Amino acid sequence: MLTPNLTVSDEGHLLFGGADCVALAQQHGTPLYVMDETTVRENCRGFRSVLQEEYGGNGMICFASKALSCKELYRIVHSEGLGTDVVSGGELFTALAAGMPASDIVMHGNSKTDAELQMAVDSNVGRIVADNLPEMTRLNRIAADAGKTVRILLRIKPGIDAHTHSFIQTGQIDSKFGFALETGEALEAVKAAAACPNLELVGLHCHIGSQILETEPFAEAARVMLGLMNTVRQETGIVLTELNLGGGPGIRYVERDDPKPFGDIVRAMLEAIRKTCAALSYPEPFMLFEPGRSIVGAAGITLYTVMAKKQIPGIRTYVLIDGGMCDNPRYALYESEYEALIANRADAPRTETVTIGGKCCESGDLIGKDMLLQEAQAGDTLAVLATGAYNYSMSSNYNRNPRPEMVMVKNGAVRTVVRRETYEDICRCDL
Repeated sequence: MLTPNLTVSDEGHLLFGGADCVALAQQHGTPLYVMDETTVRENCRGFRSVLQEEYGGNGMICFASKALSCKELYRIVHSEGLGTDVVSGGELFTALAAGMPASDIVMHGNSKTDAELQMAVDSNVGRIVADNLPEMTRLNRIAADAGKTVRILLRIKPGIDAHTHSFIQTGQIDSKFGFALETGEALEAVKAAAACPNLELVGLHCHIGSQILETEPFAEAARVMLGLMNTVRQETGIVLTELNLGGGPGIRYVERDDPKPFGDIVRAMLEAIRKTCAALSYPEPFMLFEPGRSIVGAAGITLYTVMAKKQIPGIRTYVLIDGGMCDNPRYALYESEYEALIANRADAPRTETVTIGGKCCESGDLIGKDMLLQEAQAGDTLAVLATGAYNYSMSSNYNRNPRPEMVMVKNGAVRTVVRRETYEDICRCDL
């Protein structure tokens, strides 16, 4: 199996987190998001313990909640001692509503509105990552009007090749995010921030991309960013005390993926920080890291019902399901790969090559092409694996489809954490 939390019962049913997936589909309906609480907690503890053991706890792990934003996830990660990063007013509102302390929240976003900045200032979030000069000007004004001084970091494009899909690379110069290092823009942004009386520049932030399966890009990002922090010290006399290296560790979506253990990634970054700081005689900074996918990705699956099977001789076999791009748009966006199983015959060999098609009126509404699957029949329960990240959070009501329910399983026990939308929910804002 792809992950340890997937097993097969004596009946041949797929078990996830100890819960029978066939029974889940029957009791809760499909499509259905299923999250394994034990895996989420283990991943949180893994990241936090490495930081504690290797860096004396001089930092904070912040869950990148764009991967999966709902109240229960914020509650879980907070209870495990993690902070969170948010990228919108909606995520900030949800985190606060769930009880996440504002001091443990990092507010991101490359195009924050005044309303979002106002909410962040009013809520006293711990850090705001400034993306551009106009935003800094607006934030300084909002903070002044509130009679506050706001702690900020500057988002920097460090020019690191993240070896991932172009759509999820974010650290190169041709990116909508942050200030470029190569052009001198980053240093000018530091000077501009220092001139804002209601902004306290405490550090730098970078994020080089997502679904990264190696350790060296993270280590190189640390070296480059510390080099810039040293330049800032030399040019301005400002000693920045915080370094946020973003997130981006990948997970195993298909068997051939070989992600490095998150402990190896954090250790590589911390080793680079120590060695670079020693070489530059720079004080070791408070370190922040923002994993998202690597905390929740493999902790989730999605269950569907097979509605039909279409065989086009010599061309393709389609397995059609009762969900699709409205609950998982990742294939439509960047042809992401997944593994899938027939949950009611999980012990049978996967002998059929199929394309899994969704119910939306788009030819590109697919979960995947040329996937190995057990021989499918109408009425089967289909499980798509490793869907805990960027599925619910990117879901939509396209074709007026309601968003699915989400359940949390723990050692076989099941509870609903997001209820299934109704048609009335979809129409609630219509006039």
